[in-house]
Amino acid sequence: MKHIPALSQLEFEKAKVAVTDIDGVLRGKYLGREKFLSSLEAGFGFCNVVLGWDSADVCYDNVAYTGWHSGYPDATVRLDPSTLRRIPWEANLPFMLGQFEGEASKICPRSLLSRVVERARQQGMEANFGMEFEWFNFAETPQSWAEKRHMHPDPITPGMFGYSVVRTTQSQPFFTALMDEMAAFGIPIEGLHTETGPGVFEAAILYSNALEAADRAVLFKTATKEIGSRFGIMPSFMAKWNPKLPGCSGHLHQSLWKGGKNLFDDPARPHRMSGVFESYLAGQLLLLPEILPLFAPTVNSYKRLVDGYWAPTKVTWGVDNRTVAARVISSAGGKSTRLETRVPGSDCNPYLAISAALASGLYGISKGLKLKDAPTQGSAYSNANAERLPRNLWEATRRFKDSKAAREILGDDFVDHFAATREWEWRQFQDSVTSWEMERYFEII
Repeated sequence: MKHIPALSQLEFEKAKVAVTDIDGVLRGKYLGREKFLSSLEAGFGFCNVVLGWDSADVCYDNVAYTGWHSGYPDATVRLDPSTLRRIPWEANLPFMLGQFEGEASKICPRSLLSRVVERARQQGMEANFGMEFEWFNFAETPQSWAEKRHMHPDPITPGMFGYSVVRTTQSQPFFTALMDEMAAFGIPIEGLHTETGPGVFEAAILYSNALEAADRAVLFKTATKEIGSRFGIMPSFMAKWNPKLPGCSGHLHQSLWKGGKNLFDDPARPHRMSGVFESYLAGQLLLLPEILPLFAPTVNSYKRLVDGYWAPTKVTWGVDNRTVAARVISSAGGKSTRLETRVPGSDCNPYLAISAALASGLYGISKGLKLKDAPTQGSAYSNANAERLPRNLWEATRRFKDSKAAREILGDDFVDHFAATREWEWRQFQDSVTSWEMERYFEII
């Protein structure tokens, strides 16, 4: 492996490696120098429970691949040398991402995206993606948050002040650290600003090929948390923490390329949308209600998808319209013509969200699909002819599990496993007693 001689010449005693679980949470470990270098050749063992537990480390009891019945053996993780980075806030410690091989690869999020990317390449196309994230920042630590019993977090700034120059100055050390250290970590940020809401920021990550874009997005979320902790700040990528405030998006910008040409752009057609673009968009819109859990994977995700809060609620598309599910951006033309899928929240697993967007778009191209509806004008919330997206995780998961198209583009093993994990998530919610129930029923009923 050509990367090994270069790495072996670097001075380091240890390195950090990681994979993502089903929820997109990085799970990793430190490896000593020799173990790290040998792992580049042969991979290393990682307990397969990483693919078999939820975000609270509770093991699923309803999945086939892993579980108590399996004894939780190791699965092989293969490191990807192209992801090598140095962590600026850890004395430039080497860092590398990996993905599961063998049976585990059928449900590994990064492995899934690798397969979808390869499918595009077999069709002679390269996919470029760029993610945007909105997230809230709180003056909390894990200890203070636990002491508050996970209620009433304190945002770092009060009030609504989107695109504020004043707020960026007031949070200047954190802003500067995000811009500078992310760049040093191989996550270039195109733009960073405050959004409307107390303590909420938005970052646009520079676009790249689909797999690198997902890597950057996953690492951005974790890096933001690590950098924030130095300033006594707890960033949260939860989709919606307050019913009176807008939620947090994870928008996907995307286009297909061949030989340096943007296949989405055709100046001779309406809205500069090529036939390839039209079929790609038609595929996404057709499958959107069936692949929704990959964009909205938690119980909380659906609290964001409500009318009037800057998140789409219906299967709609439009030209530079921020109320639709799929926003066509083509006014500048050329390399800038692209699609923005606005459904995902910042709580999504970037590997799965990009897989869903790309696979459904390729499905549209392979089937030669055409757009059935004209672009939505004005508010998509008032479009009475458009289909309403599923309203909760249970409804969305049933659509996903029963979808023949989802199984065709993602594989039976992945669909069965991911659907089971979402059913598990819904069960945990159904068995809980919420603060809403306590406030509504405890005294009065």
